[in-house]
Amino acid sequence: MRYGRDNNRAHGLQQEVARAEADYQRLRAAYLEIARNEPGHEVALAMIGADMDRAHAALQALIGLPRLPFTHEPSTVVRREAQRLTQETR
Repeated sequence: MRYGRDNNRAHGLQQEVARAEADYQRLRAAYLEIARNEPGHEVALAMIGADMDRAHAALQALIGLPRLPFTHEPSTVVRREAQRLTQETR
């Protein structure tokens, strides 16, 4: 009986991780789209970037990674990637 309960708990955790990963990827895609199409829309980039950072932190917490101090936020890395992609297409 114990195996069934542990198995259900593991399955529930896998679903939570999958949902958190999907949320992060959805926000990342939205951020990149706005950065490419409307790079001057700083408010939208800041709002989506903050949501993306929170989603990334939630995902890290779910999979057991500690939040490390003095690291770049994921949105900062994505912003640089979006700027590089925009410059390459010009």
